[in-house]
Parts: sequence; C-alpha cells; structure tokens
Amino acid sequence: VTPSVPSAGAGRVEVPRSVTAVLGQDVVLPCRYRAQEQEQVVQVTWLKRGPGAAPAEVAVLNPQHGEHVQEAFAGRVLRHGHGDLEDGAIVLRN
Repeated sequence: VTPSVPSAGAGRVEVPRSVTAVLGQDVVLPCRYRAQEQEQVVQVTWLKRGPGAAPAEVAVLNPQHGEHVQEAFAGRVLRHGHGDLEDGAIVLRN
C-alpha cells in the first residue's frame, strides 16, 4: 500500500523503503510530507498496488470531509496520526 503523491509540490514525501508486518498484528505504514513554506496538505490518498493490477484506493484522509476507507478495508484501516495531514500514516489492523 502506498500513498498517492502529486508531482507538482516542492516539498518532500518521506516513506520507508519497506515495512515489516507480523501476521495477525497491527502495523503502521508511515508517510510524512515535509512541506515547504506556503504549502498545505489537503488530502492523502492511500492506494494498494499489486503486480499486473491497477492501483486500488484503500483510504482517503481529508480534514474537511473526514476519512473514507473503502469497504474491503473497513475496520482494518485507521488513521495513525492526528492534526495536520503532513503525517498521513495509517494503521493496518490484524
């Protein structure tokens, strides 16, 4: 699962190269955007990418419209942080 990032921004997205998960336990998928002056993160979209398949939307984090998790991931995907979306991390449960 990866966050969708527009290419026009001047800031920098920081995500680990890989995250190790233990079967049956929760895992945090970090994503931090280092905004430049005058930039503001207004939405974070997480996508699931698989070999030979089109990316599928997992979750959208938006401070005005709230969080939306696709039904296939309902109850398993939660926002990890609070406040500004510069921290767009999510938790995958179980």
